[in-house]
Amino acid sequence: MARILLGVSGGIAAYKALELVRLATAAGHALRVIQTPASRRFVGAASFAALSGAPVLSDEFERDPARGAFPGDAAPGHDPLSHLELVRNTDIFLVAPASANTLAKLAAGLADNLLTTCALAATCPLLVAPAMNDKMWAHPATQANVVLLRSRGVTVLEPATGRLASRGEEGAGRLPEPGALLEAIEALTRPPVPAPAADLVGLRVLVTAGGTREPIDAVRFVGNRSSGRMGFALAAEAAELGAAVTVVAANVGLPRDPRVTYVDVETAAQLRDACCAAFESTDVLLMAAAVADFRPARSFAGKLKKGADERMRIELERTPDILSGLAAARRADQTLVGFAAEHGAGALQYGREKLARKRLDAVVVNDVSRTDIGFDAADNEVTILTAAGTTQIARASKPQIARAVLDVVVALRAAAAAGAPEPAA
Repeated sequence: MARILLGVSGGIAAYKALELVRLATAAGHALRVIQTPASRRFVGAASFAALSGAPVLSDEFERDPARGAFPGDAAPGHDPLSHLELVRNTDIFLVAPASANTLAKLAAGLADNLLTTCALAATCPLLVAPAMNDKMWAHPATQANVVLLRSRGVTVLEPATGRLASRGEEGAGRLPEPGALLEAIEALTRPPVPAPAADLVGLRVLVTAGGTREPIDAVRFVGNRSSGRMGFALAAEAAELGAAVTVVAANVGLPRDPRVTYVDVETAAQLRDACCAAFESTDVLLMAAAVADFRPARSFAGKLKKGADERMRIELERTPDILSGLAAARRADQTLVGFAAEHGAGALQYGREKLARKRLDAVVVNDVSRTDIGFDAADNEVTILTAAGTTQIARASKPQIARAVLDVVVALRAAAAAGAPEPAA
């Protein structure tokens, strides 16, 4: 379990940090909290202290009753400097929410409060979760600060998109949900897989994730409900097994794994171009993205107005079949896995047809008619089809499903390398 130092800066999103503390401690992690003075205008120190079971600090000259120790650890026999002792003992330092002001201070190397002083003294991984108004997030100064921090090895999460604090405003700037923050913490603190167990060492894995959006006009689009969780789980597990992983992410707002390279796209055409650029050097393709089958034949530059008509007619055209195109250009030593999100009866039959029609090595079928699994859910339940048989994976977390899919990939490649028939499931 990890020792987590949580830095909370000023902003309405500070209330989400309370839920993160609850989730982290429930998972067995030890946690200390430091707050900027501005953050205490939103959430009091007593709430964080009650949930973490440890004193909360705000000022550099404030005495730490725990003397830099985390819950469960013995305190030293002297009073050390809190900003040095806290970061010396921590495994990961998360700043959440990170306001635009705090983000700028971190990029500039300022140390004018306890949070920024700890950040400057920290040698552990630094994870930053920005939260602010969408216009502040999009400002060139903020974006330059993010680029600078990332160039120094800081993991800066992408803010989520949705309703913002100001009434009637929506956009990119929301703090990721507490569960996603905990996932990011655990990804950065998870011990590496020993070399003998790293079955994908030396392989280049290309994953597609999320759902494409095909613009109707400057505001509206044709899309789907895919969150990208399955694709991101596949990427994380492949990296865990030693692969060099690239994710083509279509409109995914989830935290990023520092071990993975990401290429962000929006439309099916952009996803196709990104995949084609990377496919030649790819050993394993995991096509988990939900690609729109149709797009508006014409996209309007502005915003379409309702007008007096009760109906609006939009002509659609087919998008390119990306997986078929890649399969047609595949090498014999490449492994291709498709995904089929089907609804109700006939799902497995369609998956088998897709396996043969697109010349794939495996197809992962899941039933999206259920609301408790699949799209934007933490769990999934799938059937993996290969030429030799069927593997049913009962309901499990998406990381567990991802590992099961990769186990099949490893078995397929081992059989191909040995010149043996594909192993039966």
